[in-house]
Amino acid sequence: MSKILPFKAVRPARAYAGLVASRPYEDYKDEELRAQLEYNPYSFLHIINPGYKFQHEIGGEKRFGMVKNRYLEFKEEGTLIQDKKPCYYIYKICSREASCCGIIAAASAEDYEKNVIRRHEDTIAQREELFKDYLKVVGFNTEPVLLTYPDNPVIDELLESIMATRPEYEFATYNKERHTLWKIEDEANIEQIKSEFGAMEKLYIADGHHRSASSWLLAKESKEQNPDHTGEEPYNYFMSYLISESKLRIYEFSRLIKDLNGYSKEEFLIRLDEWFRIENRGIDLYKPGQKHHFNMYLDGEFYSLFLRNTNYEFTNSLSKLDSYILFEKILRPILGIEDLRYDNRIEYIHGRNDLIELKTRVDSGEFAVGFGMLPAEIEEIKQIADENLTMPPKSTYIEPKLRSGLTIYEF
Repeated sequence: MSKILPFKAVRPARAYAGLVASRPYEDYKDEELRAQLEYNPYSFLHIINPGYKFQHEIGGEKRFGMVKNRYLEFKEEGTLIQDKKPCYYIYKICSREASCCGIIAAASAEDYEKNVIRRHEDTIAQREELFKDYLKVVGFNTEPVLLTYPDNPVIDELLESIMATRPEYEFATYNKERHTLWKIEDEANIEQIKSEFGAMEKLYIADGHHRSASSWLLAKESKEQNPDHTGEEPYNYFMSYLISESKLRIYEFSRLIKDLNGYSKEEFLIRLDEWFRIENRGIDLYKPGQKHHFNMYLDGEFYSLFLRNTNYEFTNSLSKLDSYILFEKILRPILGIEDLRYDNRIEYIHGRNDLIELKTRVDSGEFAVGFGMLPAEIEEIKQIADENLTMPPKSTYIEPKLRSGLTIYEF
């Protein structure tokens, strides 16, 4: 049974919420980042980019310490405050395309260890250790792990009733999103939410595999170093955003490859013919309409690739995943891409960007060929996690993406 608890969030004072909240650091281009740091003294970017105060680039553990210092300054100045009692938080995001809402809460690191919280992606040990060390120094977490659970009418009804009341925050952003946050502090509501999640046998990580792994490493290390460990210390939990499965938005990643691995166009198409039925679509912006169909852009033309089921054997849930089929039958054996994370011959476009970008980047000569597919479905992701299998890197691009700095978890 899953253990999902309320916590005492550190968060912006009401007047500063829209100014403090920022997109994830890596989303900013250099010029936009500089503008935010120069003209918005309340931006959370000042905390995670602490060297700006001294106009100096700072890295490594020295940066970790300065992140903590900037964070303490925001608290001392009253920009950030802490709730006096544990709460759950409803966070709703409305964009031009869709809206979603979920619950910000503390998830159990022990549940992660025991596979109650299930994962579908591999993590890199070096990144896990680095982020664990970062968390240990700064003492807080501001990027929740995105967890998903089966649609639950009891939780839905409770959220709707609370969202009919005045929110704690409501603000809009330049990309025409509206962000709203409510506190859940009524004891009866808290107990109901705790009970509903407690009855769930498993939850699934939708996004944030490295963050959850690092949080578990921190909990394990802290436990070993604390002779008075009880299991209730804040380091035993990590901040999560829990959203029902129907509210997730799952996109695919297209693949761009820089060369044909020594093959001519004709030789390459002949190699593909072994596993796929190929149709030339010309200049039509073709996108596949069903699973195990792929689109390919090569030499100014689109192609449809239909997997030959008579040749391919489905052995488990992973073997049915389109990103796996693409890797196993094209990228690795024909194009020589062995490492999807680090090979500099491959790049990715997430599915929110359309076929025009794929076409443009191939037409520019930067890439020789591009491939696309349909997004994975939530049931595929769950089944792969249930079978303790892992998807290839960049198999899913999942939204919502949350703003940093609206709720912070201290340990």
